[in-house]
Amino acid sequence: MAEKIGFVGVGRMGSNMARNLADKGFNISAVFDANAAAAQELAAELGCAAAQTLAAVTAQSDVVITVVTDDAAMRSIFATSGDSLLAAAAGTTFINCATISPAVHVEVEERTAAAGASSLEGCMASSITQAREGTLYLMCGGQRSVFDQVRPILDALSVDLRYIGPAGQAAQVKALVNMVMNINTAGLAEGLGLGQALGLDLAMLMKVFSQTGANSRVLETDGEDMTIRDHECYFSADHAAKDSGIALALAQQAGLSLPLAQATKGQYDKMKKLGLGDLDKSGIAELTFPGRQGSQ
Repeated sequence: MAEKIGFVGVGRMGSNMARNLADKGFNISAVFDANAAAAQELAAELGCAAAQTLAAVTAQSDVVITVVTDDAAMRSIFATSGDSLLAAAAGTTFINCATISPAVHVEVEERTAAAGASSLEGCMASSITQAREGTLYLMCGGQRSVFDQVRPILDALSVDLRYIGPAGQAAQVKALVNMVMNINTAGLAEGLGLGQALGLDLAMLMKVFSQTGANSRVLETDGEDMTIRDHECYFSADHAAKDSGIALALAQQAGLSLPLAQATKGQYDKMKKLGLGDLDKSGIAELTFPGRQGSQ
């Protein structure tokens, strides 16, 4: 690929996506992060520029991939004044991979179009390992022509690529994915926590879960981590709380009550209050297993 690719947001996900593309022969032109040291370290590793400004990333790139934290960060990098990715952005394509509100993706598409650029939402339903290996589950929203244009990059990032529809729709699907995942995680933590309180063998209990209606993808990824208290972060409790909030906002707009999603958000909010927000989502077990920090 001749396209020069810039990255904005090179935390756990963004940095590993950049490494994967570099390994596959793509031209990584510049990286930028609010944590300048992280950007400089990755730039030295990949042999690209550590941009000092957002505008510099756009100036050095044909395609810019963004992986930021929330709605406010997204609006900030696509600001209509001051340092912004939109400065002299005509002809640039932006692929925005953060989990943010669907309405903000629509807003960004409008802002980029006004600047003569184009954007695509690339919502990820995977974690750090998949980012590094190029095996993300990637859901895209925006104009189909933009999706087709950057398809080689998307294929290099993902093992399962799906075009959902117009801007905002992929973010809606992602919000529902994370909502259900978070509910499943909270439910598993309660089931295993009660099992321990009853004196049951948790290895046996998880085996039974896996062979019955209690089975879930979360059981496979988080069950053992909950029992041995290994909460190395792949998807943080902070992000789980944020993403559940996005889904609840969509439910409010649709006039629906979602008590399970509300209760799950309450649990992740409690983790944040206890200072556990930087743990992996599996850390919700710290609220349910007897004798642990938040179970009292």
